[in-house]
Amino acid sequence: MSAPPLDPAPSPSPPSDERPGMDVTRPRTPAGMIGWSIFASRWIQAPLYLGLIVAQAVYVVKFWKELVHLITDFSSFDENAVMLTVLGLVDVVMIANLLIMVIIGGYETFVSRIKVENHPDQPEWLSHVNANVLKVKLAMAIVGISSIHLLKTFIEYGTEETGLTSTEVMWQTIIHFTFVLSAIGLAYIDRYLSPTKDDGL
Repeated sequence: MSAPPLDPAPSPSPPSDERPGMDVTRPRTPAGMIGWSIFASRWIQAPLYLGLIVAQAVYVVKFWKELVHLITDFSSFDENAVMLTVLGLVDVVMIANLLIMVIIGGYETFVSRIKVENHPDQPEWLSHVNANVLKVKLAMAIVGISSIHLLKTFIEYGTEETGLTSTEVMWQTIIHFTFVLSAIGLAYIDRYLSPTKDDGL
């Protein structure tokens, strides 16, 4: 008695590009369509981040104009003028860093994921960015920029070119310390809302 022929093994199905458990199809109910439209509306912010990239390009042009001015006219500058110009360059760089954090962090947090997990140039802070971390980093960047402006004010204070008064210097100092206290408060709130294992929780 001959054995019955074996059925051919089923061919493996091609792997799906979708992640398991994810349904990317559009909903068909009215409530589902409204929710899907609200979720898709996050892409309205994308042109805003593209505009910030253009603003960053403007700061690059401003930086090089100031640097060329410093190089070509440095012989006529005194020490304070050189220091103020360099502080202005540092100020531009810090504002550019602030723009980068807003562009990359904001897009990653509020619009869409940036798939650069295995990229060698991925910023260290991007791997754990969220709304709270982004607020703290932005606050620290603003404190740094305010520090540069306050230092420039202290250097310029008392010179004939600026005409700064003691009241203006006092208010700039108060505003700077307000920024510092705000950054400390945001950092404390972030630590309180995101406790670590070292805190015993």
